[in-house]
Amino acid sequence: MTCYSRLEVLRILRISSRQLLGWERAGLIPFKEDYSFPDLVQLRTLKELQHLRMRPGSIRNSVQAMQAVSGMSNPLQEFAVVRTGARLAFRHSGIMVDPIRRQLLFDFESTGGPHGVTVAMLPPARTAGGPDRELQKLFLQAVQAEEQGRKPAAMEFYRTILAVDPAYTAALINLGTLHYHQKQYARAEELYRRATQADPSYVLAFFDLGNVLDELQRPDESIAAYARAIALAPGYADAHYNLALAYERKGERRRALAHWQTYIRLDKSGPWTDHARSQIRKLLSREKLTITHRTNSFHPQPHRSVSLLELVRPASA
Repeated sequence: MTCYSRLEVLRILRISSRQLLGWERAGLIPFKEDYSFPDLVQLRTLKELQHLRMRPGSIRNSVQAMQAVSGMSNPLQEFAVVRTGARLAFRHSGIMVDPIRRQLLFDFESTGGPHGVTVAMLPPARTAGGPDRELQKLFLQAVQAEEQGRKPAAMEFYRTILAVDPAYTAALINLGTLHYHQKQYARAEELYRRATQADPSYVLAFFDLGNVLDELQRPDESIAAYARAIALAPGYADAHYNLALAYERKGERRRALAHWQTYIRLDKSGPWTDHARSQIRKLLSREKLTITHRTNSFHPQPHRSVSLLELVRPASA
């Protein structure tokens, strides 16, 4: 296999050593002395994204989310990359995926909000031939049936897949989602939990489990599921949004505030961002009213971490 030195890479791609080092420090490519041709492809992709003014942190968040949902180690090499706003989408087998918003797109626009479980996701990476190849074909047939509105046919495809491979996580998730939309929440929970057990690193399984637990009015379990999704993919904006909602319903306003603030850092525009900003304003207003009713003898406990809310003081304080 042909290898290229760092100097050759800089010359071929016409990038600076500082730029290459910046990508390495951002975790977008490992530090190397010699590079393969696939490495050059990945570096060229990063160069093109830089020209589109994509921030390294946004690229990293999208790549990590795609690794989580696809099982592939290097999405920048194994998928075609498309910019969608401040994030990346990945093309594979004629399908475009936004892994952070967990949308699988054909030629239509999804209108679901962060709390909704939207369309299907890609199956995890599997071997190139044999039964796995056939299951992948069935999976794509199921997704296409969903897109065409043939939900019973899609459900039958997913059941056929799971009869052969009970741990096929993407089929578990998508069948669970169909039951979720039919308000069959107990069945959806069962399928989502099976997905988390089959692949404990599958971010979507925990996110969707949190959604159905919300519907079942089990807030503590829902919060735990969203928190696990965020632990696996810290840049998963929708999980921060739903976790903020869950904390608000429990009256834990300060915890909700932290996740609203994280959400608007990750998703800077759109109707859901406007709602998040509105909630932040409401929570800060309520907190200030609470502070004005404290007695003069109130003092924060020493040596405790100070929350973001405690840093916000009325102008008269």
